[in-house]
Amino acid sequence: MKQEKSCGAIILKEQDKDLKVLLVKHNKGHWAFAKGHVEGNETEEQTALREIKEETSLDVKLDTKFRTTVTYSPMEGVEKEVVYFLAYKLGGNEKPQLEEIAEMKWLNLEDAMNKVTYERDKEILQKVEKYLNNNL
Repeated sequence: MKQEKSCGAIILKEQDKDLKVLLVKHNKGHWAFAKGHVEGNETEEQTALREIKEETSLDVKLDTKFRTTVTYSPMEGVEKEVVYFLAYKLGGNEKPQLEEIAEMKWLNLEDAMNKVTYERDKEILQKVEKYLNNNL
């Protein structure tokens, strides 16, 4: 079985005293989070930061105390592990990488849970909510 690894983050920002989550609509049609493949000897954190910058044009600060993984098979004979951190928007203007991202939206946590395509991403957002409630 071929192994793949990607890293990314659930990107947050505060807007009008409300926490917003950035969702990206991948060109394949599903709503999820910014992520991408590890390249060379990159660390998980380096991969997440690079992919976020490439896909969204945003500068973010990672919260590596929040780390969660999902494993799935995107195609027969391939097992993919995706590592997600939390990230906070520092700067930059949202600009999708059109080769991979069709659209981006900032949503509150509840709306984001209803918008993500996959159940595993809903579960990640539930973990984010629990983490934030325990750490803010």
